[in-house]
Amino acid sequence: MTTTEYHRMKPAIHRPDDTSEYYFDEGCHILEVLNSAADPEVSIARARVLPGQTTRWHKLDGTTERYLIIAGKGKVEIDGQEPSLVSAGDLALIPAGVAQRISCISVEELVFYAICSPRFSRACYIDLEL
Repeated sequence: MTTTEYHRMKPAIHRPDDTSEYYFDEGCHILEVLNSAADPEVSIARARVLPGQTTRWHKLDGTTERYLIIAGKGKVEIDGQEPSLVSAGDLALIPAGVAQRISCISVEELVFYAICSPRFSRACYIDLEL
């Protein structure tokens, strides 16, 4: 982002509306916190995976994703690595184009922020289970 572009951004407080949460085919519930063409370098979404559920194997073309766990316990699988247990405060870094999925292994739902750069678009999502 150039200095000029940076100065065009306006300070803002984003308050996501819980009623706008939707179910994504991947196998989780998504609430977009920030995903705007006005800020193309990043998107942030809250994801919820229900107990016993696992998201579909997928990868993001050209987009790096980070899972910042805020509640529950999970098992994250990133292609080429041993599965890892994650809980509140952990961050999983998934480079662009790398296969991934996450499971909720606790009795409470797994909740995390998915932070993508550049910002997430459905066009970058590749379902590896089709």
